[in-house]
Amino acid sequence: MAESYTSKVSKKPFSRGQMEALTALCDTLLPSVDVSGDDLRRQRLHAPLDDVIRFYQTSASMAGTPQLRFSKVSPKKREEILLSWSTSFFFLLRILFAALKIFTLLTFFTQVNEKNDNPAWKAIGYPGPDPDRKPDPNSTTENPSGPLHKGIVNLTHQKQKSLYKLQTLGFPISMLNASRPKSLEKNPSFTVKCDVAVVGSGSGGGLVAGVLAKAGHKVIVLEKGGYFARDNLSLLEGRAMDQMYLNHGILGTDNMDVLIVAGSTVGGGSAINWSASIRTPRHVAREWSQKHGLKLFETEAYEHALDVVCAKMGVQSEFETEGFNNMILRKGCENLGYRAENIPRNAPRDHYCGWCCLGCADGRKKGTPETWLVDLVESGNGSILTCCEALRVVTEKNWVVGGKGRKRRAVGVEFMYETETGRETGLVEARVTVVACGAICTPGLLRRSGLRNPNIGRNLRLHPVVMAWGHFPDGPDCWPGPEKRSFEGGIMTAMSKEVANFETSGYGALIQTPSLHPGMFSIVTPWASGQDVKARMVKFPRTAHVFALARDVGSGEVVSETDVRYEVGPADTESLREGVGRALRILAAAGAEEIGTHHREGRVLKVRETDRRELERFVEEESSRPVSGLSTPVCSAHQMGSCRMGVGPKVSVVGPTGESWEVEGLYVADSSVFPTAVGVNPMVTVQAVAYCTARAIQEALGGGEKAREV
Repeated sequence: MAESYTSKVSKKPFSRGQMEALTALCDTLLPSVDVSGDDLRRQRLHAPLDDVIRFYQTSASMAGTPQLRFSKVSPKKREEILLSWSTSFFFLLRILFAALKIFTLLTFFTQVNEKNDNPAWKAIGYPGPDPDRKPDPNSTTENPSGPLHKGIVNLTHQKQKSLYKLQTLGFPISMLNASRPKSLEKNPSFTVKCDVAVVGSGSGGGLVAGVLAKAGHKVIVLEKGGYFARDNLSLLEGRAMDQMYLNHGILGTDNMDVLIVAGSTVGGGSAINWSASIRTPRHVAREWSQKHGLKLFETEAYEHALDVVCAKMGVQSEFETEGFNNMILRKGCENLGYRAENIPRNAPRDHYCGWCCLGCADGRKKGTPETWLVDLVESGNGSILTCCEALRVVTEKNWVVGGKGRKRRAVGVEFMYETETGRETGLVEARVTVVACGAICTPGLLRRSGLRNPNIGRNLRLHPVVMAWGHFPDGPDCWPGPEKRSFEGGIMTAMSKEVANFETSGYGALIQTPSLHPGMFSIVTPWASGQDVKARMVKFPRTAHVFALARDVGSGEVVSETDVRYEVGPADTESLREGVGRALRILAAAGAEEIGTHHREGRVLKVRETDRRELERFVEEESSRPVSGLSTPVCSAHQMGSCRMGVGPKVSVVGPTGESWEVEGLYVADSSVFPTAVGVNPMVTVQAVAYCTARAIQEALGGGEKAREV
């Protein structure tokens, strides 16, 4: 395991001593454990007993680390040392423990052999890729690579053929442009011309590209990630994280207090999100209009934009069959008298898929690769250049008399791509440039492009999430039924606004359910010992999770793509504590045998052996624990606000149309423009704001047929 990892990050192998130390650390986190078959039988586990015993007896090193002698320190002592690191006064030791835990467990539970199998999966009741997956009925020899194949251009392989494809799509190309813009240090390998260059293909960039291409403008999309069409999806957690997620899966804030997940593939977050499609809450629109001066958000135009994007994605709130986690959330709420609501989704009512966080294999989740980017390609006016990283927006002095008062104007994007012979740069020349890289990556691109607005990177919101868990043992008379598994079914169909404060300030916590496959499950699970973590993992398929998502008042800063600074503030900590308390009560009320949180102490309450007073004491104690200092894993799947929209350059990066205050013809169209956190899953809001920005761009460009609204 360690050997395969080091080959990716370093050409120099570890020394024997280093490998011995790493092996010992990994095997302390995930050791070989002697266990009694009788004890396992009493736990009523779903998996064959032999598989479970073999799982307990397998250590991390047995999964691929070279068989080297361990350190002379006893396993028990090694566990004590690691636990002392996890609570150490020295912050760097706590970070080291967290990093080792993530590395060891994520690798162990996501690595696969040549058969795409993992020896631990049988023991923990996980089938790997969706066993019910059906071939894409629309995949044919003429359409082998999904609905976007006609517009996808990958310069990594067969560059000349790819450039010819661009030309056949109507984009003028020149090679080794001698008359390059003065701001470029060297000649690009080629230059391609278009009306609009869009950096990023997610909910914002994909929509803008589709709307403008359909309106008759020539549009090129630059996407850092690759394109994984339906039949090309592996549905393997580790591989999908490596290929489709920012930073190959997980990015931590500088203090490691928050684990950030974000999409980095064609479709961005919309390709790997959990389908929730919630309109901008009215209290948020009111706040943005009245407090931040953005009148757009209380207009019919914005309501129309919400209607358009929801119709495009087929948003609806019904389901035929509910999955394990959501059944539990709903039942717990009902038993407590909390209101549980259906979550609108961009998927049909019979879409029972728990693997959509790894890409939607049947294409019925309507992210941008199945909607707006299809419009782009089918219009004949657009192309998507994959595996191309934008280096900077190219700007020139603005000579236009009587313009918008901006000293510079955007003329295109310089980008980098890999070929068989090394790295090369290209240039997209465009009348308008749209940056839509997401709230983590957009600030860096703007800074590299020479923008100096002090608000760039600031006001970052993360929607911090803290989880609670409950175990529902398997058995013939169990509820939910024995066929139910935590990783199957619609990821999000139920939620509770019980402590979201929608009727007052709008700042509180939303209660929902996550998608956790074995790798992500293992890294948020508390580690008290090697045996303890294995005992938790064999309960994986029947362990439900309910989380609290805070609409954060506090904010952080994006210094660079790998330097994100954020601390959960006092008000947001209180929201999370209240939300986690409700989540624990919901799990207990739904019938969990055991409940707990992810706090590092890993306390467990056996619900059926306690009375109400003891339950309440446990809930109060666990929900009062700190969420900072690496004591409890905090996660973020929504990043917003780092280039926010406003009424002037002193308080914002872009104006009400999304155009930069500094550079004419440069627009931002992603979640980074949000004035505050939105408090719900942001996809619909991103698309609605981007739709309004696309209309503003269309008006600025002039010409082109009016885009059809669907």
